[in-house]
Amino acid sequence: METPKPHRALSVVVPTFREAANIPALAERLNEALGESGIEWELLLVDDDSNDGSEAIVQALAERLPVRMTVRRESRRDLSLSVLEGIRLARFDRLVVMDADLSHPPERIIDLLRALDDGCDLALGSRYAAGGTLDRAWSLWRFLTSRLATVLAQPLTHCSDPMSGFFATDRRRLPDARQLRPIGYKIALELMVRGRLRVQEVPIGFSDRAAGASKMNTRQWINTARHLHRLYRHRFGGWARALWFGAVGASGFLVDVAFYLGLQWAGINHQLARALSFWPAASWNWALHRRITFRERPRRPRTQQWAEFLAASLAGLGVNLGTYFALTGWIEFFDRHRLLALTCGVALGGAVNFLTSALYVYRRSATSN
Repeated sequence: METPKPHRALSVVVPTFREAANIPALAERLNEALGESGIEWELLLVDDDSNDGSEAIVQALAERLPVRMTVRRESRRDLSLSVLEGIRLARFDRLVVMDADLSHPPERIIDLLRALDDGCDLALGSRYAAGGTLDRAWSLWRFLTSRLATVLAQPLTHCSDPMSGFFATDRRRLPDARQLRPIGYKIALELMVRGRLRVQEVPIGFSDRAAGASKMNTRQWINTARHLHRLYRHRFGGWARALWFGAVGASGFLVDVAFYLGLQWAGINHQLARALSFWPAASWNWALHRRITFRERPRRPRTQQWAEFLAASLAGLGVNLGTYFALTGWIEFFDRHRLLALTCGVALGGAVNFLTSALYVYRRSATSN
């Protein structure tokens, strides 16, 4: 007996920015994957004003394939906003969202649609579900950063690859666009968390991009951190800020330790090294808190707020250093294990820093000078 084929029409929404080299191959592979499926389909490319010849390429493809492009001519380029625009403009309610770089296999779209027909709200192409694979060409750094982002996102939703950008859904099951606040590349995570969608994972083989350069740069990693912070606030409320403050503090702790050990390596006494290493770590924390943790609060001039943060941190520094000096000076165990003493000081000083930062440095309303 012939296996029943997925039914109904489909819009494939693909955000693009300078992906001209990949568009023809993407359209051809979609045609091969869907051409004999009995599905009426379209490829809708939403471009962030690439000005790279993409529009001419799509115009030529449209003569024989159901391909069209819309261009967002806005100052703010953002993949998630492009996807939302595509969802709004799509001809059909059943949607597949994927990247243009051919890292997501079009051949698995039928499997995503079958999962969607099983009754879930969102079928997610997963690299980390059983049977999923990653491109062996990935560097160790890229693999580790991907896994770190995945681990940070997993408390928000119940799936193994919450940062995937390859998924199928039905527009009628999605939350109202006015409820969404996406930023960066992780629109599926935004929809899953704010829409509380039922997710079913479909394992995929994830390939490295076919052509062009990756868009993941420092700015995009910062946007990912900001997005995660927003979703933690949405899901967990006020506790999320304290937890995020601690996460930023943990990254500052690494800066602190690096300077602490580096200064000792340069021949500086461990107590002086401990006092000096605090300042670059505090400056690092200030920058991240300004851009992520307390971003929605009034932002005074950088130099002023940096000085206020360092001044407010003096209380935490007193607790931090006092703990370190007391433990290493009075308890032989901690004198032998100075990094443990440093950790205790950082933990107690961090609690004081959170209170002073939340109440003073990043207060809800600006006060006159």
